[in-house]
Amino acid sequence: MVPERFAPVLAEVAPLGELFRAQRKKLFLVGGSVRDLLIDRATTEFDLDFTTDARPDEIKTIITGWADAIWTQGSDSGPSRRKGRTYLRDHDHRAEAYSPDSRKPEVQFSDRIEDDLSRRDFTVNAMALEITSDAPVLVDPYGGLADLMGKVLRTPLSPTESFSDDPLRMMRAARFIAGLQLVPVDELVAAVRSMTDRLKIVSAERIRHELDRLLVTDHPTAGLWFLVDTGLAEHFFPELPAMRLEQDPIHRHKDVLTHTFAVVENVRPDASPDFDFRITRLAALFHDIGKPRTRGYKDGKGVTFHHHEVVGARMTKARLKALKYSSQDVDAITELVALHLRFHTYAMGWTDSAVRRYVRDAGPLLNELNVLTRCDCTTRNEKKALLLARRMDELERRIAEVMAREELAALRPELDGAQVMELLGIPPGRDVGKAMEFLMEIRLEEGLIGTEAITERLRSWWAERR
Repeated sequence: MVPERFAPVLAEVAPLGELFRAQRKKLFLVGGSVRDLLIDRATTEFDLDFTTDARPDEIKTIITGWADAIWTQGSDSGPSRRKGRTYLRDHDHRAEAYSPDSRKPEVQFSDRIEDDLSRRDFTVNAMALEITSDAPVLVDPYGGLADLMGKVLRTPLSPTESFSDDPLRMMRAARFIAGLQLVPVDELVAAVRSMTDRLKIVSAERIRHELDRLLVTDHPTAGLWFLVDTGLAEHFFPELPAMRLEQDPIHRHKDVLTHTFAVVENVRPDASPDFDFRITRLAALFHDIGKPRTRGYKDGKGVTFHHHEVVGARMTKARLKALKYSSQDVDAITELVALHLRFHTYAMGWTDSAVRRYVRDAGPLLNELNVLTRCDCTTRNEKKALLLARRMDELERRIAEVMAREELAALRPELDGAQVMELLGIPPGRDVGKAMEFLMEIRLEEGLIGTEAITERLRSWWAERR
């Protein structure tokens, strides 16, 4: 008997199933959607993937008039279609395998659903639900349901063959270890360790996408350790395992990597009402990347903190670019790494000036920076943890107070460039820039002092320069 939770999905795909059935073709719901339905993990936002014994040209004929749009992904690919949450991918009983030196898979078609499922990444994804039969039928030739219930991560064929078909599956294993709490069999782990070099043929874009998907799982730590322990991280993020041997006297962890993963875990989706979860998780992963390069950070003084931040930001930017992150992502994550210790430089308290500078430096990343700062506390010393939390509470309270009086979100001098040129009788140029810097410093130190006072200060400053 089909569980009740299957009903909405089956109702949605029924019209598509009838189209294929009328043409005496079989259509199967496959992959992650079947897996998630079986464990009641389905959400309202997930793709529905299908496989069929129909060939690409036959699929086009069957769904023309039903689909909103049809497009092909490469000359050997079948049509794809998105309507609502349904996505008809080019999985027409095809097997994809990468040649040893190519980033493009070779495609072969088959008439057997078992052949299609055998080429999938893991047994928990190698299940199908036929929707063209009289009643939905689960096809599970490789024991995926048993593995799903038993929390086992295996491949349908040998792991060596599976990872040769697509080396990115080795990274994907980390995501399933983390996201579904699956335990990899020894054979799988051994295959990954012996095949890490194969990751070199996978594009940086695909690696980046898989890293992102791992990081937004509820508890990514087990998957991150898998990447490090198997040697996979060396091929796309070598700075990560380098942190493992670095002692961290501040947080009293045996290594910086342990601390880093703890910070990543601390960043939770509900940490703030309005912040970018993915970006903050990535910033947490990168935040201490500079520590192995900066021994002087131990004493905790502002200067050495700054050196750690600068080096870390530089390394973060280089690695993110190598992984083909967007310019927007690179700028945001790099800035958070550069600022993540700024909070600790204000140990004497939060004056209005300090609050303005902190908000100005954080800019649109203020919420992300505050979340990262809170999550960076992983000490087991309850007294220290409580002290840091209270200091963060105080900072956020002070920010709210100053924001109530001033427009901190749009922090700028009281006079603009045109007003400066008119008051001083000067043309556009370097002097205007210097004047704006002078006015901005007053804004940061003293806040809003009024048009008359700021005009007098500007004229006095200009008279002293001449």
